[in-house]
Amino acid sequence: MEADSGYGRLEDFIAFAKTGAKIQAAVDLHKQAVINKVHPGSHEEMRSEVGMFLYTAVFGFKIGAETRKVSKVYMVSSSEEPADQTRIDTNIANERLKTDYRRLHGAGIEFKDVFF
Repeated sequence: MEADSGYGRLEDFIAFAKTGAKIQAAVDLHKQAVINKVHPGSHEEMRSEVGMFLYTAVFGFKIGAETRKVSKVYMVSSSEEPADQTRIDTNIANERLKTDYRRLHGAGIEFKDVFF
């Protein structure tokens, strides 16, 4: 698919699959470290930079010979959280991912489920 084809969200591919189009997908997961910069003076006790993690899924959709990618962030968490909170954040990200997986599978889009 070309960039201007009008598809760019999961909902677009779900709607297209419901028309009977055969769509295959692959999911690639990332836990990306980022730095969140805080505006100076916004809070006296807050540091100017905070380490964060983005739990991101990149979906590659294939229709015929054409492929289109869609990325979605499922969770944002602090890199300074204790291990228990990190496990909770990971579980939340996976539950959100499962919701989208059910929607995609329900529309007939074929792919293998992977989790954070």
